[in-house]
Amino acid sequence: MSIMQNQAFPKYKVAIVDDHRLITESLSHLINDIPGFEMICQASNGKELINYLESGKTTPDIVIVDVNMPVMNGIETSRHLTQHYPLIRLLALSMNDDESSVIQMIRAGCKGYLLKDCGQAELQKALTDILERGFYYSDFVTGKLIHNINKEDKQEDTSIKLTEREMEFIKYAASEMTYKEIANTMKLSERTIDGYRESLFEKLQVKSRVGLVLYAVRLGWVNAH
Repeated sequence: MSIMQNQAFPKYKVAIVDDHRLITESLSHLINDIPGFEMICQASNGKELINYLESGKTTPDIVIVDVNMPVMNGIETSRHLTQHYPLIRLLALSMNDDESSVIQMIRAGCKGYLLKDCGQAELQKALTDILERGFYYSDFVTGKLIHNINKEDKQEDTSIKLTEREMEFIKYAASEMTYKEIANTMKLSERTIDGYRESLFEKLQVKSRVGLVLYAVRLGWVNAH
């Protein structure tokens, strides 16, 4: 594991966990070339990354996680980070383009999924969107999610009653709008929007905006296309 730190500028701090050294070194150069970002840690598996975090060194804002790794794979690593370091955002980066890998990594807590043949521009957009909007889903990932959703039974829980305003919020949450933009559109304060969000999370037993949208799509509350 190698660690690079630069305290001179308040940049987003990035860590990568991948067992292919050539990949991590190439990504380090790419990320350090992106304005506002710096690589602070490279680890070859989830265990190494967790050891780094537990050592008390600089905590990354976002971790890029490979799926297939020895010792502790990407799914196990993402689950651990989601449970123990909920403020760290996760971006999956893999050669795996199968639906199972995408779904498992998203369910483990990743807020985006990129294939390793992506370009620097898409990597930058994914990192920026996850840190500033909370998620990044390319057309590729969206297609996998929709296909998975369509396979599940559409069984509505009739015990859950939502208000018209909550349904309106869900519709906007399923768009590209930020929470601030939703607040402006609904002519409500951002604090009230936060209240709608937390209330819906509790009612529907979901943990994220992505989970909320997936729930709504599954029940046909919003159109997935």
